[in-house]
Amino acid sequence: MAEKPPNMPTQTPNNEDTQTENIRCLATLEHFGFECLPTQMVNRSIQKGFSFNILCVGETGIGKSTLINTLFNTNMKESKTSHFYPKVGLKVKTYELLERNIPLRLTVVKTVGYGDQINKEANYQPVVDYLDAQFEAYLQEELKIQRSLADYQDSRIHACLYFIAPTGHSLKSLDLLTMKNIDKRVNIIPLIAKADSLSKSDLQKFKSNIMRELVSHGVQIYQFTADDSEATAPENTSMNGILPFAVVGSMEEVKVGKRMVRGRHYPWGVLQVENENHCDFAKLRNLLLCTNMEDLKDQTHTQHYECYRSNRLQKLGFRDVGPDNQPVSFQDMYEAKRQEFHEQCQREEEELKQTFVQRVKEKELTFKDAEKELQDKFEHLKRIQQEEILRLEEERRKLEEQIIEFYKMKAASETTQAQVCTSVKKDKERKK
Repeated sequence: MAEKPPNMPTQTPNNEDTQTENIRCLATLEHFGFECLPTQMVNRSIQKGFSFNILCVGETGIGKSTLINTLFNTNMKESKTSHFYPKVGLKVKTYELLERNIPLRLTVVKTVGYGDQINKEANYQPVVDYLDAQFEAYLQEELKIQRSLADYQDSRIHACLYFIAPTGHSLKSLDLLTMKNIDKRVNIIPLIAKADSLSKSDLQKFKSNIMRELVSHGVQIYQFTADDSEATAPENTSMNGILPFAVVGSMEEVKVGKRMVRGRHYPWGVLQVENENHCDFAKLRNLLLCTNMEDLKDQTHTQHYECYRSNRLQKLGFRDVGPDNQPVSFQDMYEAKRQEFHEQCQREEEELKQTFVQRVKEKELTFKDAEKELQDKFEHLKRIQQEEILRLEEERRKLEEQIIEFYKMKAASETTQAQVCTSVKKDKERKK
């Protein structure tokens, strides 16, 4: 018990001081107040689950499926694709993954037949159409009167893993053309596929050539942001200098010493997929899944989708300010568009009426000309008929005259014959 300091006046405790000393202070066992909000958000997110959409763009057989299997440590059984597709297509697969009771709805979209055609000019178009279609579907859901965005299965692509063939020289024209057309629509993360086919010196030169070509052609790739938490900012800053990632995928387990690792066994040794000294796979997995997944989703919504949304609404005629640079409400804009549409409908209706009247007049003139032509033809045929009737009547009259003449001649002939017979009989009688 603490002693009383010297020269301290002694005070007689009153009732209030006695009650204060008798109050017991209890320690809180759990958090309380608004500091529990992060815990609530975590619990709600775990209960709802997470979603992530990946687009894999690359030539057939470059290792897209193998890398996805290696990233998520699962075997997503798929049929092998052929090199003989007549045009580029997209294969969409959705998987329900679970890791330590954390559910993840993973959607993987892969190109099929990409780069296999002789004419590769329009190989990127199916990819662009698919990205725009997902943005349009989300926009249509937002514009509904009764929206259900909480239950909406967001199909917008959060990350595009672009697989570059390990040529060791430079990018192909198809790679530049495709990335240039999709960099405003998706977060592009360039990867050098099958990087174990290049030596370390050739790999560094290849990386430098790729980044130099991307910068010179103005291709915007995903930059790992440095303004995140103190733990991830230095790592993101350093990782931007490693792009593009040189990756190797493999689900095969190889024995190295006394432990089993995922890698590839070669006559000269073992390449360990998760060894950062061998390839950049571990760095890609860490940045893609552990530190930057939410940033990729946020970039997709706040930048790429907003860019598409603003362009789409501007094409529809919506503006934030009016002709006098004053803010315009959505209701005013709607009424203005409605009035404009009504006036346009009236103009088109009037044009259709005039066109209809003009065509009716043209048809009437055509019918009148046809009627006149038919009338003239009828009169002509009528005259011909009358002339034919007159001719037939004349021939009939002549024929009747010929008949009468014939009968006259017949009667005269019979009379002559009778006279001859009579004279012959008389001559015979006379001779007798």
